[in-house]
Amino acid sequence: MFDLILFLTLLTLGYVVGQWKEKRHYESIRAREKQYAKVLTFATRYPPDVNTPQDCLLVSGSVVVASDYFKQIVAGLKTLFGGRLTSYETLLDRARREAVLRLKQEALQKGSTLVINIKFETTNIGGGNEQGMPIVQVIAYGTALRPQGAVSA
Repeated sequence: MFDLILFLTLLTLGYVVGQWKEKRHYESIRAREKQYAKVLTFATRYPPDVNTPQDCLLVSGSVVVASDYFKQIVAGLKTLFGGRLTSYETLLDRARREAVLRLKQEALQKGSTLVINIKFETTNIGGGNEQGMPIVQVIAYGTALRPQGAVSA
């Protein structure tokens, strides 16, 4: 009986801490999205202004985000019945948004406020087996444009 109580206590503690950390991460993401709102990102291959000479710079941002055990347990139960795995959707959403923010930060440091041809690469690290924790790596990269001769910050 003690083992069951200990397990449920740890599970509840893990859930609460995991939700708290995820909430804090989302708050940080929203604040930085406002901060970097002037850096525009587009998936298009070609710049909007082809007549102005511009320097092209490769910029990227990467992040590795792990899920907590509670989300892994919930997702495991949901796979029995089917349906959306919202716990993993938030994991991927946070990772994608964080990678874009890091890309925007690098672009701004290089003196650019426009990134075109943005692409994403996603890698699953360690979540493929029963023992592994779901961990995802997202890399965002693109071409930062700045007027020719502009000095980086």
